[in-house]
Amino acid sequence: MNRKVRKAATSLLLIVIVAFGARLAFAWDQGRKIPAVALATAPFEQETGSIARSVATGSGFSNPFGRETGPTAWLTPVYPLIVAGTFKLFGIFTVRSFLFLVFLNILFSTAACIPIFCVGNKVSGIGVASGAAWLWALFPNAIMIPFEWIWDTSLAALLAATLLWATLELGESQRLRDWCGYGLLWGFTLMTHPSLGSLLPFLLGWAVYRSGWNSDSRPKGRSWITPPTLALGLAILCCFPWTVRNYIVFHRLVPLRSNFALELYIGNNENYDDEHPRYPGPITKDRETLRYFRMGETPFMDEEMRKAKKFIVTHPRVEAILFVKRFVAFWAGIPNPIEQFLAADSWLARGLILCATFSGIGALLGIAVLIRRHSPFTFPVAVFPIIFPFLYYITHTSLRYRHPIDPIVLLLTAIAVGAFVKFVSQPRSSTVPGDSARLGRRPLQRRRLVRPKTTLSYVRPEARYLIYAGTSARRV
Repeated sequence: MNRKVRKAATSLLLIVIVAFGARLAFAWDQGRKIPAVALATAPFEQETGSIARSVATGSGFSNPFGRETGPTAWLTPVYPLIVAGTFKLFGIFTVRSFLFLVFLNILFSTAACIPIFCVGNKVSGIGVASGAAWLWALFPNAIMIPFEWIWDTSLAALLAATLLWATLELGESQRLRDWCGYGLLWGFTLMTHPSLGSLLPFLLGWAVYRSGWNSDSRPKGRSWITPPTLALGLAILCCFPWTVRNYIVFHRLVPLRSNFALELYIGNNENYDDEHPRYPGPITKDRETLRYFRMGETPFMDEEMRKAKKFIVTHPRVEAILFVKRFVAFWAGIPNPIEQFLAADSWLARGLILCATFSGIGALLGIAVLIRRHSPFTFPVAVFPIIFPFLYYITHTSLRYRHPIDPIVLLLTAIAVGAFVKFVSQPRSSTVPGDSARLGRRPLQRRRLVRPKTTLSYVRPEARYLIYAGTSARRV
């Protein structure tokens, strides 16, 4: 019985089925509660839906706010093109399009179980692997986001987990084909979710180090640098057509996205000036959107960057406070988590806060466990929760911004839980040194085995075997 339970608990197929069922059940439950008219329009009333509609209607990659504002680089093209293709097949802003995209998101989120399981098995064994995959399969945020957001969030989580898996495997390979595939994977990722690009130099550098190119067995001369250079070149090449398009349209270099300036200003503006507060705050999304309509994308972004830099330089104390608040909000899923937890009117909201917070703490403990074990995989696993969030520490954050690295966060949590369970389950001695003396008993002494001092050379040859076989050691 125990063997069957263990086999089921470590079955990747079962985990994938449960993950898919949980996400599908949540989507079905929510979908029947929301009017069809709302499902057909509300999920697309954001930048992805607006750009996809422009592409589907022949207006090109443009109009991120639903009005005729011209070409844009607000988002990278992969996911908006997926949505645009869906509009072509099932209609623009229809329930069928929404349901199809939700189904795609569910597939992306479910598929992330596979790289999580493989990475966990490589790093800490089958127990941690299955534990991490189960955590992801039943993680509330991972169940909800495929339905709640028609965005690249679920696909980004799959890509992040796959990148980690590919990096660990690449560390043991010197084949050019593998390095080329790795570069193409990075290129697709950059065209889908550019924020993951902050991890590229760290993961690629570790793969180069791990694969042995820096060891004595590396190829002579400079040929050792060919595979990583080829991988990096292919990643850049994947972004090249998009960058050329942006240069032609905006007459400036926009490698991936153009909206960083606005994101920086959203988190660093006069609304946070506690020395000269004004209520309501002077900066609102509606006001900034109207300025975007009036000025156009390039001048608008230039102005936002100038204002954000000015605020950061002139308010260092406020910036330090905001940095700490964003750090807490990123890992707890919400600003002021304690107050929000107490004020929440539903256990679902409280559960989301608890899951986000405890998984963040678990990630920190998991990194500590890997460091203590001197695991060779500590660096590539740890860079996800250490490096990736910095972009949001300096701009602004929300629960879904953390989601791309949640698979790795839950993997680290599983590592920490596994180490704790192993520590607790270890057998321990019932007494400690000194207990025997305190109890009045004579402490046990280890006995030595001493063989009798018999010199076989002085015994008759025919008696040697009898003496040797019949002699037993005596205890002293």
